[in-house]
Amino acid sequence: MSLTELPPLPYDYSALEPYVDATTMQIHHDKHHATYVNNVKAALDKFPELKDLGLVDLNKSVGTSKVPQDIATAIRNNGGGHYNHSLFWKVMGHPTGNNGPSDGLKAAIDESFGSMDEFKNKFNAAAAGRFGSGWAWLIKEDGKLAVTSTANQDNPLQSIADVKGIPILGLDVWEHAYYLKYQNRRPEYIAAWWNVVNWEQVNKNFELAKLGEVPV
Repeated sequence: MSLTELPPLPYDYSALEPYVDATTMQIHHDKHHATYVNNVKAALDKFPELKDLGLVDLNKSVGTSKVPQDIATAIRNNGGGHYNHSLFWKVMGHPTGNNGPSDGLKAAIDESFGSMDEFKNKFNAAAAGRFGSGWAWLIKEDGKLAVTSTANQDNPLQSIADVKGIPILGLDVWEHAYYLKYQNRRPEYIAAWWNVVNWEQVNKNFELAKLGEVPV
């Protein structure tokens, strides 16, 4: 995944209708994500040696001395935004393509949360309860699965995260992700979003995480 190029959306803007509207997808990808990429590029132009890190390692470096203080905030916010959205687009897909978690992922969910319903309840609570802007995550943490949330464009790869791990599934709960369609009804957006989760990709992310690799 390029640090300085906007990845194409892997489907049409309207592919997630009626759960996520086409206008939101176009603005979200072409404007918001593009801005994060452009801001990362501008920050790295000042310290071109960091371009060799790659998107994952750049995020892992947030909050450490590897990122110069001059660009620390820009990299935290925009490097995080670039990674988060690059993952987000892939874990969604056309509603008719939703086949559910693999046997392996379902077993891990049952072991960690008790059941699929309990996992969704915990994930939904993390998403709905995130004050202001941020994300909800399913991560692999020390050999097990966990649900967490982060503020703004932070993510569990970053050293400043309260709970660290490898992201498997993420949900954007910034208002720009849902406000055109759902206004202030964030729980309604969260409930609808499960209809567009691309479990095939989430299953792949889980397999990578078991190997200690970070999906992007």
